[in-house]
Parts: sequence; structure tokens; C-alpha cells
Amino acid sequence: MADSGAPVIAARGLTKRYRGTDALVDLDLEVAGGEVVGYLGPNGAGKTTTIRLLLGLVRPTSGTARLFGLDSRRDAVAAHRRLAYVGGEPSLWPGLTGAETLHLLGRVQGRVDTAYRDELIERFAFDPGKLVRAYSKGNRQKLGLIAALMTRADLLVLDEPTNGLDPLMEQAFRRSILEARDRGQTVFLSSHILSEVEALCDRVGILRDGRLVELGTLAELRHLSALIVEAIFAGPPPDLSGIPGVRSVAVEGPVARCHVRGPVEPLLRVLAAAGVTGLLSREPSLEELFLARYGGDGSAPGATEPSEAPGTVPASGPAHDAD
Repeated sequence: MADSGAPVIAARGLTKRYRGTDALVDLDLEVAGGEVVGYLGPNGAGKTTTIRLLLGLVRPTSGTARLFGLDSRRDAVAAHRRLAYVGGEPSLWPGLTGAETLHLLGRVQGRVDTAYRDELIERFAFDPGKLVRAYSKGNRQKLGLIAALMTRADLLVLDEPTNGLDPLMEQAFRRSILEARDRGQTVFLSSHILSEVEALCDRVGILRDGRLVELGTLAELRHLSALIVEAIFAGPPPDLSGIPGVRSVAVEGPVARCHVRGPVEPLLRVLAAAGVTGLLSREPSLEELFLARYGGDGSAPGATEPSEAPGTVPASGPAHDAD
């Protein structure tokens, strides 16, 4: 039996190396009960490798991963009874209907809130009467999400969970995750949709080249990018390029835009002397924070992460080594 006071997720020095290539290096991470934690990084950064290690699907090269205080490999059966997992490409049984698939996965996990299941089916506009082979990619993703959410699992592990969903269904997903958080469920969410992470997550981790380079609330991560300032003038804008802390100056007619690091007083003095008629400043969005760390295309050099194996939801049996 796990310690009731243990973190829901705890990784210590977690490392995975494939044929001399570091996919994940010395990950130290704790996720408390009731938290929604976003996990970001470009392709190949190590996000899916992390999730496989946490679920006990692969053996770490070194370090430990624990769920609810249980070893993620040695105690996989007990740990998986309390979690549900959704991958970006759920692997399902083509000859079963959606309803049969939900029934089977519910039996595997061991608990189903049937009223909530029916609510989710309606919310996601899902037809459970069709065969899985007849579903589109988006409907297969809906099926995986409903199967995970209907269990009310203590931990939801979601790897690109809105892959294939249209914007309306993405909103349905967000509503469901907020409901899970309000119930005290823990969510570990890997996503490329930065607005999704920004809307849902209490904390955000950024992974680069297999290493966790940032972890904190959005407020704590604002240092990754500068304050964004837009000023409007009655005439031509002044030269802002020589002001301390000011960079990325762009001028379009009477409007000047720039980024400011550090004190804004030097910039404000110049703007006031130049007769500014309008001023707007704001903190960067999560997307801007991410681009500040990775550059315009979000890519980062480094190890190539093994491609994701098709995922299933939810699991309750022992995991087999995929090394």
C-alpha cells in the first residue's frame, strides 16, 4: 500500500538512453494530488519517453519513477488501477463497437461512472453504435478520452490528447479537464497546443534535449521573455533602439512595438518626451514564452525521441518492457 502522503508522480534522476542516445536525462519531478501539470517541448525532446517511463512501459537506464508512492514497474498493477492513460494515437479493437470498447475498457480499469460516461458521450457528440474501424481519427480520439474520463481515475496521463479533435471538441475536452481538477483528480498533460496548456495547467514544465529546463507556474516562467510594449504617437515614433533593456523594435507608421527586459523607466521617459498618445503593455503568453526558449519554429536540436507506440486507455495489468 502506498503512502497516502506521497506525491502522485515522483521522478528522481530518471534517465533513459537508447543505443547511446540520451532520450531523457536526470529528470527530477514531483506532481501533487489535484494538480494539472503541462509538459511541453518540441518533437524529440523526451515527452513521450517520460510518459512511458512513468507508466512502467520501458525500463529506465537509471533513476526511479513512482506513482502514488509505488514503483512504476514493480508495482505497475496497483498503480494502474488508479490511473487512466490516453495517447495521441489510441490503439483499439477494430471489430468492436464504441459501446463495446467502453464496456471492455471500463471492466479493465475496474470502475466507471456510468452517468458521467453518458454525459461525456453527449458532450463529445460521439456515436457509440459504430464499429471502431468506421471511426475517423477524431472519433477514435473521443473514444479514448471518454474511456479515460469515465473512470474518474485519480491520475489522468494524457499524451497529445486532443490530436485529431476539431475546435468544438477541444472545448469539450477543456471543460472535462477542469471538472476533473475540481474533483481533485491529478492531470499530467503533454501537448503541443500552448493555449490549451495555458488555459488548464497549474504548472508547466519545458523539456529540451531530454532535460527539464523550466518548471513552474506561468507567473514564475515570465522571465523567459520580455514585457511587450506597444506605443502610439501623434507623429513619427522616436528611435528606441538605444534604450537599455529594449530590443526587437518594430515601427509601423505611428506605432512602435518592442520587448523590454528589466526596468521600464528608461523607455517610459523617452516615450513621454516624444508625445506618446497611447500605450499598451502586457506579459507574454505561453506561446511567446515557448518561442523565446525555442525560436520561431519551436524546434530544438538534440536526440531524436523514439516514435510513440499506439496508446491504450486505461491500463490495469502489468506493463511489458518495450526496450
